[in-house]
Amino acid sequence: MSLPQLDIDYLAGRGFEYSVAPEKNMTCVVIKAYRLPASYDRAQSDLLIRLSPGYPDVAPDMWWFDPPARLSGRGRVKATDSTEHHLGRTWQRWSRHLQPGQWQSGIDSLESFLALIRQPTRLLRLLWEAFSSRQSCPHPW
Repeated sequence: MSLPQLDIDYLAGRGFEYSVAPEKNMTCVVIKAYRLPASYDRAQSDLLIRLSPGYPDVAPDMWWFDPPARLSGRGRVKATDSTEHHLGRTWQRWSRHLQPGQWQSGIDSLESFLALIRQPTRLLRLLWEAFSSRQSCPHPW
């Protein structure tokens, strides 16, 4: 399976260095040196996205980092303790799942999935910055 032209254009337009490889019945997209927020223990990590045969009508599920991404000085991120082997490498699995209706066939693409990947890292960065500077975090209640 190759990527839809929309995804190829997006990845190229963003300047991502990436590769696409089949593994079993999945299409694996590896974005090399994916930039992580400053609150992590490293500046970048390779990002793996596995696409099922039904993609783009079927949403991607979860993503993986190699080397593992952790918060600087704060340890692990929830639901990232598992590792899996893909493409001859060991990957840290980020167990994140879309809600029903969150993925819209014919509209969503790798661009929208990468936006979802950036959301938790952005929230974690903001919380880390607030904690590090001892600012109070507003509570939703």
